[in-house]
Amino acid sequence: MSLIARSWQGTLALLLCLAALASLPLLAPEAPSPFGAGSLAVIFILVAGGALLSFTGLQAPILAAALFFSAHFATWLLIGGLSGNEGHATLAFFLLVAASWLLAWRSVAVLSAIRARSKMADTCLRLLIPAIFGAWILILWEAVTRGADIPFILLPPPSAIGARIAGSLAILWADVRQTIFKAVLIGYVVGCVSGFAVAILADRFAFLRRGLIPIGNMVSALPIIGVAPIMVMWFGFDWQSKAAVVIVMTFFPMLVNTVAGLAMAGAMERDLMRSYASDYWQTLVKLRLPAAMPFVFNALKINSTLALIGAIVAEFFGTPIVGMGFRISTEIGRMNVDMVWAEIAVAALVGSVFYGVVALAERATTFWHPSNRGG
Repeated sequence: MSLIARSWQGTLALLLCLAALASLPLLAPEAPSPFGAGSLAVIFILVAGGALLSFTGLQAPILAAALFFSAHFATWLLIGGLSGNEGHATLAFFLLVAASWLLAWRSVAVLSAIRARSKMADTCLRLLIPAIFGAWILILWEAVTRGADIPFILLPPPSAIGARIAGSLAILWADVRQTIFKAVLIGYVVGCVSGFAVAILADRFAFLRRGLIPIGNMVSALPIIGVAPIMVMWFGFDWQSKAAVVIVMTFFPMLVNTVAGLAMAGAMERDLMRSYASDYWQTLVKLRLPAAMPFVFNALKINSTLALIGAIVAEFFGTPIVGMGFRISTEIGRMNVDMVWAEIAVAALVGSVFYGVVALAERATTFWHPSNRGG
């Protein structure tokens, strides 16, 4: 019982390994090139050895590295054996993939328990753990789609999507330049800056605050598929109409969050500023704006995703023959689903980088906030 408590992932991986051994072969008998005896033995040794290692008292970094190697090398051999054998995977194949995934899970659990002694080591762990999680989403996706021979039109494997990205860099770059560097960035900057400026005015004048906030809540609930075609009719088919959609989507979140943040300064702090004979603008700059920064950056992070979604959806309603939304709507009509997934992958990558830049700026600006003091 103590061994199971020490590593339930290892216990389950060992049981799956034994079940796979009883369910051999890994591929159907009619497979063109089944696994050889040597590679089959290596796979079982890696999975079973990793499962047994998880019960030992090795130092955490060594144990995590050993489990990482066992899980990923075994999975690499398994998926590599599918080349030319798509759709011939048996139950034993999927049991070994699941066992390898459990070893990777155990590796991540060990890494998560490590207390880094330096800031660089802590940063590496913060990056490594989600990277392993993300890699295993792709690994399981690849194994299931190729092993079960899922129709390409329903879900292409990540390897096919990666090949499409590598072969369509010029097209993808043109789409990113049209959608991201024109519509998204311009609309994001204009929407956030104007929302912030109007929030300052609404804070200064009560009638604006009482009139705009309810309207902002109402406009925030408008469906983008209703706003986008109107903006296309008003501003034309080029990037200007998409930037207008982004402005509408980002203006009110910034307005509402900034007004709420400006109200967060405590009464004692305001009384102290008044005792120093500070006027409205001095109190705003030195007290209330710093207190509102977490709310402002919260709006910036929300808007970083809203802007990308808004620009891509707006391109469905009319655009020049370039752009991420245009490419998705066009290629799905041609059944080129690998190109659609390539655009989705690029959009996800760009959105993650965009969000990460805003998060880093927040960390550098609001280092004094309790949520950032630990880092």
